[in-house]
Amino acid sequence: MLKGFREFMMRGNVVDMGVGIVIGSAFTAVVGGFVKAFLTPLVGVVVGAAGDYSTKSFNANGVVFPYGQFLNVLITFVLTAAVLYFCVVLPVAKASARYLPKKPKTAKRPCPECLTEIPEAASRCAACTAVVQPIRIGAQY
Repeated sequence: MLKGFREFMMRGNVVDMGVGIVIGSAFTAVVGGFVKAFLTPLVGVVVGAAGDYSTKSFNANGVVFPYGQFLNVLITFVLTAAVLYFCVVLPVAKASARYLPKKPKTAKRPCPECLTEIPEAASRCAACTAVVQPIRIGAQY
């Protein structure tokens, strides 16, 4: 029983996932701290407010609605998403497009029997198993 659990825990993907979650949590704390320490006060300077809305609230029939806490969380979320997009997602996408090899797109054609898209070089349809004549462009046979 414990042997099986140990084997499960020692699989590469379980350990990788655990490391990813820990690193993601730490990275979230760093980005959240950056947003709270620099971007939220900067927004406050731009709009002429203190940048901390946590004390803002209103009363309705004796019930207190602390909408300022929600505004703080909402601003933090939007700024965090913007920082992650512009500082992580966009640069990684550009680097991937620049440095990773691009896979050549294989030309496709419809199967004459079932109209499923199949590669031009295919001699049999994967969906209906119909025999089709391969199209060989540029090759001499």
